[in-house]
Amino acid sequence: MRPQFPHLDIHSHDLSRADKAVVNLSPDDEIPSGVYCSVGVHPWDADKATEVTFARIEAMAQSESVVAIGETGMDVLKGPSIEVQQAVFERHVAVSEQAGKPLIIHAVKTVSQIIALRCRLKPSQPWIIHGFRGKPQQAAELLRHGFYISLGERFNAQTAAMIPVDRLFFETDESELPIELIVENINTHRNATN
Repeated sequence: MRPQFPHLDIHSHDLSRADKAVVNLSPDDEIPSGVYCSVGVHPWDADKATEVTFARIEAMAQSESVVAIGETGMDVLKGPSIEVQQAVFERHVAVSEQAGKPLIIHAVKTVSQIIALRCRLKPSQPWIIHGFRGKPQQAAELLRHGFYISLGERFNAQTAAMIPVDRLFFETDESELPIELIVENINTHRNATN
């Protein structure tokens, strides 16, 4: 079932957008009053995650303000070893399942590993690949395995056109553009190709 978010923008790192976006927080942050957020350890920082970190994520996940777990994932271009990133990613999966909240995933050159983990772990919660820029073939493989895809300022127009609307989300991530402009641009490309 498609996850429901309180805002059109499901992933932003900019707290000033909190009135229109789900803001990504670190476990070291406090949840600001009236803000919807996700919480997790970015894969680039996976080697800094401790048992205290995960106790904090688990506690924060109980808040109604936390609507997703992450951003978590794996990135072969930056961060500690893939083994460390995968272990931390799997801990986030466990929190997502326990809290009953979707998982926001950062995947750089690790889509096949993340698909394999989804097949092995068989999560009940939705997994959303954020900031997806890949080709239609890769998107089709993700969709076939039950993933949702979030697009931001930069995206592949052919990919945007082939993602079913019930599997598509939008985000600003670190963009300075307003979410409305990002959505308009994506929909322009979707309509032009269909």
